[in-house]
Amino acid sequence: MSVLIKPIITEKMTSDSELYNRYGFIVNPNANKLQIKEAVESTYGVSVNKVRTMNYGPSRKTRYTKTGVQHGKSNAYKKAIIDVAEGDIIDYYSNL
Repeated sequence: MSVLIKPIITEKMTSDSELYNRYGFIVNPNANKLQIKEAVESTYGVSVNKVRTMNYGPSRKTRYTKTGVQHGKSNAYKKAIIDVAEGDIIDYYSNL
């Protein structure tokens, strides 16, 4: 089971990482906080102080078209916000 799926690289998360040493990741919905902490520490070599998780449900949309009513939804996902120790940084672009 791969715990970390992808990092969140948005303007808000970039400013959080610069100001507060917080980084965001999309994680496996079945992973708990201890598994997320171990995965981040082993992958990026930093010490994690705190892990906060959020479950996002699918957003459902309905469209009215010529052929009838079309229903759709996006995928559900889990997001984790990681607080790393003072002085540690995570560089996403180091191994490109």
